[in-house]
Amino acid sequence: MKAVVQDRYGSPDVLEVRDVEQPVAGEGEVLVQVRAASVNAYDWHFMRGDPYLLARPAIGFRAPRAKIRGRDFAGVVETVGKGVTGLRPGDEVFGEVDGTFAEYVSVPESQIERKPASLTFEQAAAVPLAGNTALMGLRDKGRVQPGQRVVINGASGGVGSFAVQIAKALGAEVTAVCSARNAEFVRTLGADHVVDYAREDFTRSGQRHDVVLDFVANRPLHDLRRALTPAGTLVLGGGGAPGRLLGPAGLMLGAVALSPFVRQRLLPLIGPAPSKENLVALRDLTESGKVSPVIERTYPLSEAPEAIRYLEGEHARSKIVITV
Repeated sequence: MKAVVQDRYGSPDVLEVRDVEQPVAGEGEVLVQVRAASVNAYDWHFMRGDPYLLARPAIGFRAPRAKIRGRDFAGVVETVGKGVTGLRPGDEVFGEVDGTFAEYVSVPESQIERKPASLTFEQAAAVPLAGNTALMGLRDKGRVQPGQRVVINGASGGVGSFAVQIAKALGAEVTAVCSARNAEFVRTLGADHVVDYAREDFTRSGQRHDVVLDFVANRPLHDLRRALTPAGTLVLGGGGAPGRLLGPAGLMLGAVALSPFVRQRLLPLIGPAPSKENLVALRDLTESGKVSPVIERTYPLSEAPEAIRYLEGEHARSKIVITV
């Protein structure tokens, strides 16, 4: 089968589309014919092996142990392994697992669900990683309640575009922080207020929020805390440019160290685990019309390196999708 393979760390130039052995469905696994996969910051962090001090010990010092890029997908069940009872060949599914920039991928049954019937394969592929991150950041970490005030820093990106919609679905009053060119876009997602970060610092506006969800990591901890109510919650979801030794982890570590000494809840959101239950929740949100995945661009599998290059340049609005 064709797949996007990486043998060393570096720029998108290290990625090659080549023939590899097709996987098989092991016990408790499902073999999926991939129809679409989306591009995430996860992919370029993995591609470059950064932040160096955190990523390399976990994924491989000289080269990534997992060779095929891609993390989420939508497709059709080809075969099921022993012990799989909830799915059968021909089912349309979506989920999250490593190695999805390929024609086929084998997925544990616990990380896959039937795709929303109302979505195309491309739309469904955009949901799992970004939607799961936003859902866990707001519902589980932020504990957002109806009527609360939520600010989302990085609201027009892949995760941010889901976070705006999920926060509104939870009944929050949402302030979206983004560039001026994306202001109208985030309003269409449901944002009640929009802050142009080039003209206004949301941490110095005097406004206080119950929850701050940060996907940019471009503000120090004391600034972010200033935007919170005295008992508010700060959720740090990563961000930052490639090439840093610690990336956003420095900010997260500072939050963990300070948290026991302040009333505010300061919480890192690190690598939300794939969840069948959360896929069901995201499917329900999309089928109810409360959440709609937005796709800025699509690329064929042969151009996956260019898709990651575009995302890495931080120009992307909403989601970038690979069609297979």
